[in-house]
Amino acid sequence: MSIIKLHDKYFKTYITADKIAEAVQILVEQVSDDCKNETPLFIGILNGSFMFVADFVRLYKYNCEVSFVKLASYQGTNSTGKIKQLVGINDNLEGRTVVILEDIIDTGNTLQEIYEIFKDKKVKRLKIATLFFKPDVFKKELPINYIGISIPDKFIVGYGLDYDGIGRNFSNIYQLTKKTTMKNVVLFGPPGAGKGTQADLLKQKYKLIHISTGEIFRFHIKNETTLGMLSKSFIDKGNLVPDDITIELLKEEVNKTPDANGFIFDGFPRTEAQAAALDTFLEEKGEIVNGMVALEVPEDLLVERLLERGKTSGRPDDEDESKIRNRFNEYNTKTAVLKDYYQVQNKYFGIDGFGAINEINERLSDVFDKL
Repeated sequence: MSIIKLHDKYFKTYITADKIAEAVQILVEQVSDDCKNETPLFIGILNGSFMFVADFVRLYKYNCEVSFVKLASYQGTNSTGKIKQLVGINDNLEGRTVVILEDIIDTGNTLQEIYEIFKDKKVKRLKIATLFFKPDVFKKELPINYIGISIPDKFIVGYGLDYDGIGRNFSNIYQLTKKTTMKNVVLFGPPGAGKGTQADLLKQKYKLIHISTGEIFRFHIKNETTLGMLSKSFIDKGNLVPDDITIELLKEEVNKTPDANGFIFDGFPRTEAQAAALDTFLEEKGEIVNGMVALEVPEDLLVERLLERGKTSGRPDDEDESKIRNRFNEYNTKTAVLKDYYQVQNKYFGIDGFGAINEINERLSDVFDKL
């Protein structure tokens, strides 16, 4: 995921999980060199440090103990400078070596509170290890013994860090970024759900470009292009066209209208690999998928629709119920996993696709207006 949306803000990938793992490993090695001949007490600062502490302790090969304190100084995306909550340590720490494992240190207000907590604990040594450090805004003359990654003063989420309660579960670190200028929407749903009809209405209402992979395939098949004939061999059997073919055709269509206000992607992506490729392609243009809007309709009703459509459409994949059922099987086993892909980005919106065309369009418009 290159760009995610949390609440009302957008965040772009900043530090990958691999880079984080490298930094944690280095911190573990540094602390191990200093503490391996004793049993240190590692103290994590909640809530943000839970992932860091878990990974750190798993890598630490020597005897240790683990505990936590809870301090909070953030409100939204800004540090308030005031500690709102404090849960202290009740253990007897006299003569112990204590290593604080902090997720991030910026202004130093939380660090100051940590030193206040431990000044009367009579510890043998108090050391501070932070995964992330913002030197540009650090205001305190306090020692920090181990630093993983120094970063500029930008708000970040992921790997335990949150924005108003969400975002902690991501393995990457994401950085606050500006909202994109385009509106790019994936219109999703099983065969026969009416995506094409709704896309025609929505593109006019929101001045967007409608890209239907089905229409692209039919154009290439009709003109007997190489990709068209290759695509036909899969479509006639009720199978999905392979990702590499579909992605290249999609890119070609998007690049035809560089000044577009945005796109409605109908029939693409159909697999997680295609979704990731679309994210990468749009990121190169400084854009994102704003949301997936899914029409949800019972399968038996859709089979009836497709068989009826097959009487006049001339499409062989609409005339045979076994082929139609195979298309639903393809959809359920490969395409439906995209719901999870977009849900974790807070970009999935399920819409009741049963009813009159105008009723369905109103439901869709309610979502489009918010994207």
